[in-house]
This record gives sequence, structure tokens and C-alpha cells, in this order.
Amino acid sequence: MDAIEAAHAVVDGQHPNARAAFLGGSVLTSRRTATSDLDIVVLLHGAPAPYRESLQHAEWPVEMFVHTSETWHAYVERELHRRRSPLLWMCADGLLLLDTDGLGARIAAEARKLTAAGPPPLSAEEIDDRRYAITDLLDDLAGSGDRNERLFIATELVRRTGELALAIGGSWGGGGKWLARRLGTTAPGLGTHLRHGLQEVLGGRVEPLVTVVDEVLEQAGGRLWVGYKRAGTP
Repeated sequence: MDAIEAAHAVVDGQHPNARAAFLGGSVLTSRRTATSDLDIVVLLHGAPAPYRESLQHAEWPVEMFVHTSETWHAYVERELHRRRSPLLWMCADGLLLLDTDGLGARIAAEARKLTAAGPPPLSAEEIDDRRYAITDLLDDLAGSGDRNERLFIATELVRRTGELALAIGGSWGGGGKWLARRLGTTAPGLGTHLRHGLQEVLGGRVEPLVTVVDEVLEQAGGRLWVGYKRAGTP
């Protein structure tokens, strides 16, 4: 059973009265792998939405994201502020499997408009928060003589530096493989330099990773430690 046929079967079996449904994710692209799952967004009139469920259909692992029109908009609004919205992208780039009343077409058009507009820019305070966190990690890396500690410090540095580069470039964020993919578009070559730097740390040399991290930091104003201050909540 191919991906589209399987997705239709899942929707028909789980929600035969759905208003609309999308199949998204890498399963529809050249990046599909042997472990790719079916990412399915389903839009209902009401209950039991909203919910998320992982299930198995034949040989396919399935991730279902079930919403109403109202909850879809509410979730996307929250995700926009985090600068990463898998739900939005599944509907912007996904295949419209079902559309009984035009809702699917409207959601798809809105999703494409929002993704094309890009995420909201980081505030100056948010940029400083990220600069501070990365500076702190650089200090930890410089002071650590423990190989296990260095592994986790360096891994966190790679992730945070990649996220900062995406934010500076006005790109949507992403986690895991999507962080690597978005970096490949927004900051070509950076992912390779970060990977090389991490490998060097594991071999006992921190300088290559520190160099590439500082290059990204400089685009945001450089390291930040002295003078950083945030008010606490009572």
C-alpha cells in the first residue's frame, strides 16, 4: 500500500466524517526514508478534536494531528511565536486528501501565505537571551576537561548556534532533521562546519567549534555576559 492510499485508509477508518485532511511530511518528497511515517492532519466539526495520536496502519507508522478549524488556528498562533510550526508546514506543503466543504482549501491557502511571510522577528531581548546562553556554553566548554561533559556541552552549542543562525536569517526554526535542512537553505555550509567542529571536540580540540560559533554570534552582536540582566517574576 503506497503512502497516499494508506493515508486515505487511515482517515476513512478513524474519521469518516472529517471535513478535511492533509498528508504532510517527508514521505511525499525525495527525502523519504525506510522509516518515514505518515503525518496526517485531520479537521473535524468538533469533538474529539483536538488531539494527537501515534498509531500503526499496515506497514505504516502514523502520526495524526486532529483539529477543528478553531483549534487549528489557535495551535498555529502559539507555534508562530515559537518560530516553528510543524502543523502549519504540513498544511502548506502537504497533499490535500479530503475537502468536503472548502475548509481544506482555505486552510492550505492560509498556511502557504503564513509560511511564505516567514516567522516573526526575534526581539532584541530574545537575541540577547540567546547570545548569553551560547556565551555561557562557550565558557563551560573552555573550562571543561571531562570528555563526557564536552560531548553534551558541544552538542548543545551546535543546536543553539544553528537555531540562532536561522533566527538571524529570518528563517523558520526546526528540530532534529529539520534544523539541519533549514540550515542548509538559510546558511549553506554552516551545518558542515558545526559537524566538523563537534567531531574535533570529540577528538580533543575545541577551537574549530568555538571559531564557527563565534562567527555566528558576531552576526548577532557577539558574546554577551557582563551587563546581561533579566528581572525575575514575583
